[in-house]
Amino acid sequence: MREAARDRVASLFDTRFLRHYTRQKLSRDPAYDAVIERLRGSTLPLLDIGCGAGIFAFYLRECGLAMPLAGIDHDAKKIAVANGLASRYANVSFREGDAREPLAHHGSVVMLDLLHYFDDATQARILGNAAACVAPGGVLIVRDAIRDGTWRYRVTYAQELFARASRWLKAERLNFPAWPTLAALHGFEVEIVPMWGRTPFNNYLFVFRRASSGMTNE
Repeated sequence: MREAARDRVASLFDTRFLRHYTRQKLSRDPAYDAVIERLRGSTLPLLDIGCGAGIFAFYLRECGLAMPLAGIDHDAKKIAVANGLASRYANVSFREGDAREPLAHHGSVVMLDLLHYFDDATQARILGNAAACVAPGGVLIVRDAIRDGTWRYRVTYAQELFARASRWLKAERLNFPAWPTLAALHGFEVEIVPMWGRTPFNNYLFVFRRASSGMTNE
């Protein structure tokens, strides 16, 4: 089922590069399926911050998740690609936006591989903006590599330098978050899972859950 969903998403794109990139990303990156399992059953609207060309939103739909989906990204070209495909799915929308600004959303939030393009202070502001969007019973799910000096971290850094050189990713800097940045997000129950899969990258999944009652653990 998941393999067929990946193929359907990849087939949406009209360039060989994007079809190959999408298929490889969905097949090899364990974060997508891990996030889906943590969102399954939720009806809260979901915001994908740094949504790119909409790959994750389309994959969610192909895997049967029906909550309202919105995505924002600063890259106008990728948003144009996503919007060109969004009409194929119900209640999916994308817009150009800046995660550094307050966000008009109330539900759950996903943020995959975004924080490491910003300095420490901006990372904290982006996390605060995202956390403010999480409704009771909702989650904020963050995936990023951690700056810890391990060989996985060094490989991740080198791969990101290559991605920037290829011009697929637009970024002013590389500054992977350290543990204290993510640990400073209070008011949630937290699940932390290594998210390496079959990759050499130093990725972790952080799942911040807000209690349904509105009461949180400080």
